[in-house]
Amino acid sequence: MSHAARPAIAVHWLRRDLRLEDNHGLFRALHEHGDVLPVFIFDTHILDRLEHKADRRVDHLHRTLASLKAALEAQGSTLLVMHGKPLDVWTKLTERYTITAVTANHDHEPYALQRDAIVAELLREKGITFRTFKDISIFERSEVMKDDGMPYTVFTPYARKWKALFTSAMADPFPSEKELHRLWQTSPVPMASLEQLGCEATDVDVPPAQVDDEILLHYKETRNLPGIAGTSRMSTHLRFGTISPRALVRKALGTSESYLNELIWREFFMQVLYHFPQVVQHAFKPAYDHIEWRNNEDEFAAWCAGRTGYPLVDAGMRELAVTGQMHNRVRMVTASFLTKHLLIDWRWGEAWFAQHLLDYELSSNNGNWQWAAGSGCDAAPWFRIFNPSLQQERFDPRLTYVKQWVPEYQSANYAAPIVVHKTARERAILAYKAGLAEKIAP
Repeated sequence: MSHAARPAIAVHWLRRDLRLEDNHGLFRALHEHGDVLPVFIFDTHILDRLEHKADRRVDHLHRTLASLKAALEAQGSTLLVMHGKPLDVWTKLTERYTITAVTANHDHEPYALQRDAIVAELLREKGITFRTFKDISIFERSEVMKDDGMPYTVFTPYARKWKALFTSAMADPFPSEKELHRLWQTSPVPMASLEQLGCEATDVDVPPAQVDDEILLHYKETRNLPGIAGTSRMSTHLRFGTISPRALVRKALGTSESYLNELIWREFFMQVLYHFPQVVQHAFKPAYDHIEWRNNEDEFAAWCAGRTGYPLVDAGMRELAVTGQMHNRVRMVTASFLTKHLLIDWRWGEAWFAQHLLDYELSSNNGNWQWAAGSGCDAAPWFRIFNPSLQQERFDPRLTYVKQWVPEYQSANYAAPIVVHKTARERAILAYKAGLAEKIAP
């Protein structure tokens, strides 16, 4: 195609913002440039590292993109879904179109920052402006800092500063859905099937991107009870950007301080990862890298399969295996059990969750695992060791959740406990003491 014949378009690069409404970068592209073609890239750097072809997240992503594509085609445009390394894909796009501008929304994870820097350099060389916008959080990066200019590493003062800096205008939507008439008008473009991406269909089931107001009203009382529908179940939508975080903050304001705090925890962990990228591989508190983990592979396999003999732990691990989701209270119990009772490196558990969770976000997953292990910022004290039996009595007293996922509980077929709580607790305390003492020994 000759240069003269190439269509002149602006591109909005969709990543973690898979929605047409209240999308900051898309709004800017439509409002300021027009003739916008939305593009999504199935990144082979990510796809090639997946453990299994039948990955619920890829399936959910593919279904979401198909729905988005249909909505765009109803507007006379389309969604261009590409497949490859981002740099290669963008090279092709610049050869196929005369691109006037590119917009995207920020992503703060280490790989994403590296990827965006490489693509930005290519576009700069070709004279194409590339602008990215804040969209996946209310505050980001270095916007909520201590008075001395340093990042927060404790949640409570971070949340206090977050709320002090917040104004209601920050949660106002960017009405991208009102600008869709400025999309580039073109014919539909075929989209690769899951099979063509080297993946397989799954039984993925994600609730609609709609928050139940009644749940938010009682969230503080119900959020810790896995046997009832007491949480928003919006984490997967937040992860893929199929709901705007601004919409959830608006819902939480004046309705549930407890729910607002959960949204702030997510942003807290995002800024921790941004300022301390070493946490991906290392303990936030370096002393904790000296703990001597047992890392018994048979016990790890029992934990993964939900046959530890501790019903609440087993129920959580089975829920994860079957649905790709797990109740947050149970995540804390299962993580504590792995790191403290079994003395298995938190990185093993984090990797297992990363592989199976539909709502997997590196910052939250890493932050919560390090919290459970005691090695993270604002973590539970290392000597705080959940008693899984007491947790079950307190949060699932009627065994509603346990019996849903562990039907053989209280029968002869149920697994015997792989450790005794009292003995495992004492062993964990000794191991932590020894590891931490080694760090400070002369």
